[in-house]
Parts: sequence; C-alpha cells; structure tokens
Amino acid sequence: MPKLYSGKQVVKTLQRAGFSVISQKGSHVKLRGFWNGKLQTVIVPAHKELARGTFQSILNQAGMTNSEFEEFVR
Repeated sequence: MPKLYSGKQVVKTLQRAGFSVISQKGSHVKLRGFWNGKLQTVIVPAHKELARGTFQSILNQAGMTNSEFEEFVR
C-alpha cells in the first residue's frame, strides 16, 4: 500500500524528478517532463491528502513506479 501524500508533496517530488509546472486551473496543477525518454503530462489535484487510486493514477500518467517516486521523496 502506498503512503498517503498531499498534492503539494507530489508536485514537489515530481519537480525533483525533472517535471516542470506548466499551469494551474483551480486546484489542479499540470506538470510536464521527460521520464524514460517520453514526454509525460501529469495532472495533480492540490488536495490535503490524495486518495490511493488518485495517487496511483498520477504515477501511471508520469510513467513511474512507486519505488521510482520514493527515490525523489524527501
């Protein structure tokens, strides 16, 4: 089971992984970056706590595994 993160933590972690914030509309932040040689676009809701399914969807959009994401968490 993945640990629960806030939207803000996920955005900062993805930025450490090389993603850049492109825009924000309401509470949703759009990031774009290259991961494993592919341009990925990720939408992250800036909620206090992300549901497990939402977090897993964000990882799928980014093309990352949970362990790859954990490497960038501080």
